[in-house]
Amino acid sequence: MLQQILTIVIALAGVSLGAEILVRGASRLALRAGVSSLFVGLTVVGFGTSSPELGASLTATLRQSSDVALGNVVGSNLFNIGVILGLTALLQPIRVQLSAVRRDLLVAAGAALVPWLALPFGGFIPRPAGFALVALLVVYLATAYRQARQTAAAEALRLDPELRPAPNESRGAVVRDAVMVIAGLALLVIGSRGFVDASIAVARQIGWSELVIGLTLVSVGTSLPELVTALVAVRRGDTDIAVGNVIGSNIFNTLGIAGTCAAVAPQAVNHTLLVRDAPLMLVGSLALFPIIRSGARISRLEGGVLLGVYVAYAAYLIITGG
Repeated sequence: MLQQILTIVIALAGVSLGAEILVRGASRLALRAGVSSLFVGLTVVGFGTSSPELGASLTATLRQSSDVALGNVVGSNLFNIGVILGLTALLQPIRVQLSAVRRDLLVAAGAALVPWLALPFGGFIPRPAGFALVALLVVYLATAYRQARQTAAAEALRLDPELRPAPNESRGAVVRDAVMVIAGLALLVIGSRGFVDASIAVARQIGWSELVIGLTLVSVGTSLPELVTALVAVRRGDTDIAVGNVIGSNIFNTLGIAGTCAAVAPQAVNHTLLVRDAPLMLVGSLALFPIIRSGARISRLEGGVLLGVYVAYAAYLIITGG
């Protein structure tokens, strides 16, 4: 077990470094590409930091473990809302206009209904539904890109001056920032994968069920990139990337990852997931509307409530064994 603990520590260091590199490179590329940092947070950062979830869920699907695959998706979304938004708001209230993210929150809330697709299909999400979910993700991306182009000019005036590219910067600078994004994502993926593998090994020694492992250790481990990236973004003053990271990750998890896994093999949805965990994910997604509307920010109090609910939920899973 000592070896697993050492792996976890090294993995966390890699994730932290990767997040710092990713946020810096992605912010600069957003300006050069003529899109807002919110769009980059929703797509490049949000989807990129969800790549560990994709890898973990696909691996679980190939091993015929739908409990881990879908538990990872639902657990990651709950972690994103409760811990990432909650903790970052506790450290520093997150300013965000509801009008800027209303469409994306609606998509995230709609995507939270995905687990219930299993009800009319005998408890399984069938392959055609999986392909349809991935197609919906592509449509969402195309729509988000069109809107992002319209708001990019105003965004360029608001970003941290340190992140603004000079007018005479060469093509080499663009390549440099692209390499930073790729390197940052690579560190996030490798670090989180090491964390997940070591954590699962420890959990199995303890005797946890696969659903609990998916909802807790796997989801927390694969969500580390989102957590560290959001904390780095808020520290740098770019709250759009922090918020976009969470919303984009949740959309990608439910449409992209659950859809891809179902397209590979029909996903059996655990009854407990449907009646306990999926409803909490839906309520958490819907709760962001009034939270953001109140004062156009997520306050420390609201962040504390989000974090407290997640801690209580995770404690219940661990104590009861799922």
